[in-house]
Amino acid sequence: MKTHVRALVVGGGAVGTSIAYHLAKAGWEDVMLLERDELTSGSTWHAAGLLPLFNMSFATTHIHKYSVDFYKSLEAETGLNAGFSICGNLRMAQTQERMDEYMLYSSVAETADVYHEFLTPNEIKERWPLVRTDDLKGALFHPQDGYINPADVTMAMAKGARQRGVIIERKWQVDGYKWTGDHWEVTVTKMGERGGNLVATEETTVIHADHVVTATGNHAQRTAKLLGIKIPAIPVEHQFIVTEPDPALVEYRANGGAEHPVLRDADAKWYVREERGGWILGPYERGAPARFQYGVPDSFRADLFPLDLERIEEEYMAMIHRIPTSETVGLKDDFNGPICYTPDGNPLVGPAPGLRNMWLAEGFSFGITAAGGTGYYLAQMMVNGEAEIDMASLDPKRYGSWMTTDYAVKKNEECYEHVFILHHPDEEREAARPLRTSPVYDRQKKLGAQFGQVNGWERPNYYGPVDAPSSFDHDSRSFRRGAWWEYAVAEAKAVRETAGLIDATAFTKHIVKGPGATAFLDWFTTNKLPKVGRINLTYALTEAGTTRTEYTIVRLSEDEYYLVSAGAWTDYDADYLKKCIEDKEAEFGRIEMQNVTTQWGVFAIAGPKSRDILKEVIKDVDPETALSNKRFPWLSARQIELGMCPVNAIRVAYTGELGWELHHPIEMQNYLWDLLMPAMEKHGGKLVGARAQNWLRQEKSYRAFGTELGRDATPIEADLPRFVDLGKEFNGKAAMEKIGVRSKCVTLLIDGPADADPWGKEALRDLDGNYAGRLTSGGYSVAFGKQIGMGYVKPALAEIGTKLKVKIMGELWDATIVEDSPYDPTNANIRIDG
Repeated sequence: MKTHVRALVVGGGAVGTSIAYHLAKAGWEDVMLLERDELTSGSTWHAAGLLPLFNMSFATTHIHKYSVDFYKSLEAETGLNAGFSICGNLRMAQTQERMDEYMLYSSVAETADVYHEFLTPNEIKERWPLVRTDDLKGALFHPQDGYINPADVTMAMAKGARQRGVIIERKWQVDGYKWTGDHWEVTVTKMGERGGNLVATEETTVIHADHVVTATGNHAQRTAKLLGIKIPAIPVEHQFIVTEPDPALVEYRANGGAEHPVLRDADAKWYVREERGGWILGPYERGAPARFQYGVPDSFRADLFPLDLERIEEEYMAMIHRIPTSETVGLKDDFNGPICYTPDGNPLVGPAPGLRNMWLAEGFSFGITAAGGTGYYLAQMMVNGEAEIDMASLDPKRYGSWMTTDYAVKKNEECYEHVFILHHPDEEREAARPLRTSPVYDRQKKLGAQFGQVNGWERPNYYGPVDAPSSFDHDSRSFRRGAWWEYAVAEAKAVRETAGLIDATAFTKHIVKGPGATAFLDWFTTNKLPKVGRINLTYALTEAGTTRTEYTIVRLSEDEYYLVSAGAWTDYDADYLKKCIEDKEAEFGRIEMQNVTTQWGVFAIAGPKSRDILKEVIKDVDPETALSNKRFPWLSARQIELGMCPVNAIRVAYTGELGWELHHPIEMQNYLWDLLMPAMEKHGGKLVGARAQNWLRQEKSYRAFGTELGRDATPIEADLPRFVDLGKEFNGKAAMEKIGVRSKCVTLLIDGPADADPWGKEALRDLDGNYAGRLTSGGYSVAFGKQIGMGYVKPALAEIGTKLKVKIMGELWDATIVEDSPYDPTNANIRIDG
């Protein structure tokens, strides 16, 4: 066995073999893959092999599309038939709301060039007469996908990898990882057969690897323990059954009928496809339990769990309803095996938290569909530094160190159950909540707060009726304007007309200080560093020159800085910051970093009356001038006292109005809240949630990380040159300049439908009908009384005044590119004195 390699891939399922193949294809030599048993012996062997293109995520849609296209090319390269049946994929809808979901997806699909069609019930019946359609609204049809044999496609990728020089070793188990500071020493043990069990032998060796990729599937918890990290990938039971041949289906095919597409009755929570004259039914029922939350037993190999037919009775009867001829057909086979899930259903793909040259590819609930694309894009990350699409939504560090086994179990079971439940963009799932709450949570809840979860934190999305039933938010969800919409409109208007108070406690907060802090941050970020007592908006780049993080930097002293970044990305930001400090400390001098996120609460107060409200409670020798432009100018920070609460106040507002962020000791949050509320009421202020804030920041063209800002675009492409100081050297600068401008971020006002707003997933077209770009954010503008959006378009189309079309709810609506910050473009409101 070879003991020195450039990359070691651990796991021989579809995902692992694809990663090994694509690393070799990308030009890396000395790639080895280890499998503890036989290739495909994990979840791959009992997977149904479906290849659904449908996904609401921009990144995951690209991953799935690559897989479907790639699998079609494997036979020509390897000579092995992967068993790809291109029969199509038909997603049926029983309700108009389900059709709304498909219309939103249609716009997402267009941004990834995924072909699809809409069919009426009559068109379905004409093509596939065995399907009952009298209670359907219609369907979404992907004619270019279907299903594949999981073992065959894995073996084809394995052969392709071997042809490119990859070494594949079976029956070797990883028992230890050790980072030397230069490479990984991976201790492996030869596995042997004993009485039908796979057992460790006494043969061991150590493999030296520059990079390691784990694709260990159901064994992710064992991998986590070996690495000393947390991986919220835990399997959930998934059942599917195979029927005996259906005489009606056999006759239909004998008479020249085309193979049925993979049928998905999403409202009935199942998929069905043909299998040797019969049917395979795969339900996503309620009550499927998580398994192996502490690791897979040594005795479990290519094994299954007992079938629980009672649990899927409802879905089985729904299949009979949809395909009436299946009622008299017997069952031939059944499967109930573990399929790995994550809390949000997306896999964990990217650098492992806290570790160097360790890459995770774990938590694949649709592993066959995602395997090809994951290998392709992960290889780009490893070889080129970044992928061509933003992979942050799949990053393993999106779950912080607060995540526990029980949390993952509850959320993964919920995620399984929600596979076919409507994927509303405004959906907030209930499992494992509330978990992380700021002290003021109960006060907000009593005042009608309807919460969303961000990185585990409970954060008000909007304030509904005080006496609303517990189901209010759930019942408010929609692909159009839900019942919550009117409350968000009122909140947004309050910020523009009087004042609003927003809980921003979830913000990520770091202290960076020490003799090397100034030189480090000057290298780490794109903008000039602020003077003491001032703030700057700035960006940290990837080595590939794209945007890694957005920071507001407050300079507390010559060598001490307070960094504020997005609340959803605390561990993501902390990991990158820590690693960069470790790399540069020898050059710049001692640098200390502290994650103080949970030590400080944050209230943002904004609006024309915000200064008057704060004057009511501020303690100062001259309260009338304490918040004036002279003593507290825009983009500055001051230590102030509100009642008895010491506050680090920053004069900035994400809503684009006169305002302050009030960073306060978390233990004083309730006191500060109770102090502010009477003053708010006196001046007509309102409590404001995240949804109204999201609309308001678009009126100011404020980019947000995870939407306009990400690892697939530079700050220049985001049209933020004022925050990039090209007169200094900073990390990623040369790469950023080399990229140029491939697309450009713009703001658009939209004359859209009367009952729907864009969600930031929609495709843009030019007036000739050609694809022009995509929205990354969307919503409603109270200032302009119409829909608003931000997104990326081709540079030639980025001029102010350009007319485009945006696809909302299946129709094209007029959109016009407007100047940045269409609301108050001179920032007069923000700078106003008083």
